[in-house]
This record gives sequence, C-alpha cells and structure tokens, in this order.
Amino acid sequence: MAWQATLAVGVSSLVLGVLALVWPKATLIVVGVLFGIYLLVSGILQIVAAFGAHVSTGLRVLAFVSGALSILLGLLCFRGELQSIVLLGLWIGIGWLFRGVTQTTAAMSDRDMPARGWQVFLGIVTALAGIVLIVSPIASVGLLVVFGGVWLFVLGVVEIVTAIQVRRRLA
Repeated sequence: MAWQATLAVGVSSLVLGVLALVWPKATLIVVGVLFGIYLLVSGILQIVAAFGAHVSTGLRVLAFVSGALSILLGLLCFRGELQSIVLLGLWIGIGWLFRGVTQTTAAMSDRDMPARGWQVFLGIVTALAGIVLIVSPIASVGLLVVFGGVWLFVLGVVEIVTAIQVRRRLA
C-alpha cells in the first residue's frame, strides 16, 4: 500500500501544480475563499473556547477579541477577491516578518546555537520576504502561487518516480 499512497500523493501534487500554473488567478480566488472560511471557523472556535476555557478572565477576553477579529477579517475576505488576496498576503507577510525577526534575534543571542550563521541568514531573508509581502501583497501572493505551482509539480514528479521505484523493488 505504501507505493500506491505515494503514487496518489504524487499524482495529486502534480495535478494541483499544473492547475496552479495554468490558472493562477483562479487559484488565488480559491485560496482567498478558503482563507476566508478558515478565518471564520477559527474565529468562531476561539470565541467558543473563550467561554468554555478554564483560564483567567484576561485570557478569555483576549481569546474573544482574537476570535471576533478573525471573524471580521473572514467576512472581509468575502467582500471581493481583491480583499481576500490582500488579507492573505498581509497575513503571510506579518507572520514571516515576526518569524524572521524572532529567528534572527534567537540566533544572535545564543552563541551555542548550531548553524548560527545560517539561522541568522534565514531569519533575515524570512523577515525581508515578509516585508515584501506586506508592501506588495497582491503581486507577492501571485508570485507565491506560481512558485507553489512549480514546487507542487516538481514534488509530484518526484513522488511518482519514488512510487514506481518502490513498486519495482516489491516485484
């Protein structure tokens, strides 16, 4: 069954990669809608957790506010495809910026960190990529779709070749 599962993942990745490359605008719209749905569902769940959690009042308020903001952003995604793409780009950009700054700071402050120089480099590159996404979310997310499509295509080919090789070894 392992080779069949690998083959299925490979074919799925290949097909999804081709679809993203052939129809990047449609892919962006679908991703934007899925992002809006994610924000709505996660917001609702955060609000439910705020009322059911056994935590301090302050944490409940934070969970409620976070959930309400998530719902608001999710609803904004459904106002139009442009809003969802902009919000998605900003969401990813802010996340990358925080991760990059955090990774760089952690690597710079810990002299014993393995591959410290590479960690600093990766942190700086991640932060810069986040800034690019924040400054130009529409173009950046569009480029991410193309890179994602290429990546899925290559991943699909590698998985299919792997599945065929595993199948041959079993025969």
